[in-house]
Amino acid sequence: MSDPNSPNRFNEENATYAVRGEGVPDLDAGVAAIRNVLKTLPVRPGVYRMQDARGDVLYVGKARALKNRVNNYTQVTRLSKRLQRMVAQTRSMTIVTTNNEAEALLLEAQLIKRYRPPYNVLLRDDKSFPFILLRQDHAFGRVQLHRGARRYKGDYFGPFAGAGQVRKTLNALQKLFLLRSCTDGFFATRDRPCLLYQIRRCSAPCVGRIDEAGYAELVSDARDFLQGKSTKVQAKLAEQMQAAAENLDFELAVILRDRLKALTFIQGSQAINAEGVGDADIFALACKSGVMGIQAFFIRGGQNWGHRSFFPAHTNEVPEDEVLSQFLMQFYEEVPPPKTIFVDRNLEEAKLIAEALAERAGHRVALGVPQRGPRRRLLEQAQRNAVEALDRRMAESTTQAKLLAEVADLFELPEPPERIEIYDNSHIQGTNALGAMVVAGPEGFQKNQYRKFNIKRPETIAGDDFGMMREVFGRRFARAQDEDPDRQGGTWPDLVLIDGGRGQLNAVKGVLEDLGIEDVCLVGVAKGPHHGRDGREVFHLMDGRELTLPVNSPVLFFLQRLRDEVHRFAIGAHRDKRSKAIGASPLDEVPGIGPARKKALLMHFGTARAVRGASLEDLQKAPGVSAAVAQQVHDYFHTR
Repeated sequence: MSDPNSPNRFNEENATYAVRGEGVPDLDAGVAAIRNVLKTLPVRPGVYRMQDARGDVLYVGKARALKNRVNNYTQVTRLSKRLQRMVAQTRSMTIVTTNNEAEALLLEAQLIKRYRPPYNVLLRDDKSFPFILLRQDHAFGRVQLHRGARRYKGDYFGPFAGAGQVRKTLNALQKLFLLRSCTDGFFATRDRPCLLYQIRRCSAPCVGRIDEAGYAELVSDARDFLQGKSTKVQAKLAEQMQAAAENLDFELAVILRDRLKALTFIQGSQAINAEGVGDADIFALACKSGVMGIQAFFIRGGQNWGHRSFFPAHTNEVPEDEVLSQFLMQFYEEVPPPKTIFVDRNLEEAKLIAEALAERAGHRVALGVPQRGPRRRLLEQAQRNAVEALDRRMAESTTQAKLLAEVADLFELPEPPERIEIYDNSHIQGTNALGAMVVAGPEGFQKNQYRKFNIKRPETIAGDDFGMMREVFGRRFARAQDEDPDRQGGTWPDLVLIDGGRGQLNAVKGVLEDLGIEDVCLVGVAKGPHHGRDGREVFHLMDGRELTLPVNSPVLFFLQRLRDEVHRFAIGAHRDKRSKAIGASPLDEVPGIGPARKKALLMHFGTARAVRGASLEDLQKAPGVSAAVAQQVHDYFHTR
């Protein structure tokens, strides 16, 4: 596919059409807005965004012929109730034309991921997929777990279903190929082998126990293994072991024997027999009572790299085939498509999806339903897993719904809460202070909604928990009033839990009253008289009452889990902030000083304090530092 930054990525036709008028959603007003767009809409491929009166995206769709597709929304009697509600809220549209329908499909997936519209099927997953990275930016390449952008030069193998599967494979790689896993800094400072060498998990290239050529051969073998060529690796190890035995090098023969045993064990420990499948992803969809679940198996080089369950959001009144099609496009926004994708049903847009994914991947992608053989057996196994995972999910949802109903009764809410926000502070004697918010709802914790608040207002005294809570709530709810004053965006809480007692509760209550907010239920969660050892937390209500629950109460366990999660998140965020502060340098604040110049100055002067006290002439002598930069550094430290 062409460069996404190029002005020709999509034909430069991007316009927003609007109809004036706000207020209560009205079907006639929505149809009028759409008809206004139709007047100038071309009969070309492209993507359309439907927006409400505030400009928030309601829906993203693609079309082979935009004019024909958008015109369908004016035929309201033919629309489902779901689409009628969407049209009633529509007040404007944004149109982008593309060169073909495959490009439109790709752009649609990008925009759905960006805007997460309420009327689109959404892949509800906040975790990036882990990969194994075999780095090539060092003479002795490192093997490591990797998530996120591909910043490093090397070979990326994945996706794996989870970090546990990656660690299992990394452990196997260490046993089999003795590749280093340490950082470059640790590697550079070694003068004797570490423990991994002693337990035969590393070949100790850091101290010369293996030369560059020998290590490169190990890397090549590891690459073959990850690409599914384990038989080739097995034959090579067996040949080397036999040669060592014939040369009476029994110590080497024992090492090779152990490596061969490890490889044989790994080959026999696959829970799924995927031999001969090559690189493939397998997807099966299950649906019960309107709830849908998708099971994904990841096969690379004939090896099982794990499986994961997904439960897409906004699937009511959406056909199963459409759910699976939209899921595939959003899934492969994050993951490189393999050459083969198996699904459990014939999709209407299968050919178009395969074309779009091939354009993204840079190689041919086959999408189909296997009919026989090991591929069919794998698909049937995925179907069974999909049904079982959906059953578990529905059972958990029933339990969660019951707990939320009991929470509503406990705190006298009009209905079970859809969004619960929990708050906590973390600091050490006032340093690196921050507040944390986690969010939970009917589907469990919503980790993409978690937020941390760096305490930065000058009036907030370091270590003052009440003041920190006031700042956090002031910023959080002032922003909520600005961004969602009508409370239609799903970002206002039905219940707020505060890790603290009566003092924290009163501090927060005062902040919300100053903002004119009086209808948010606040509850303080404090440890009991025995500091929580007996599980008897005290719940402080806004009217002054205090509640306790029996130690074996499921609702108590649920609320404790919420409190423990915000505590975990706050401590983790605080540790990250403290670690960054420890590694910070005064040079970080100097304008125009990047990592390279910072390193040059520190290497020349030894410490940041020496840089601060250096004369202009001394600064100019540092390698890689120009006269202008030296003047800038000198002025920063001597004119403030």
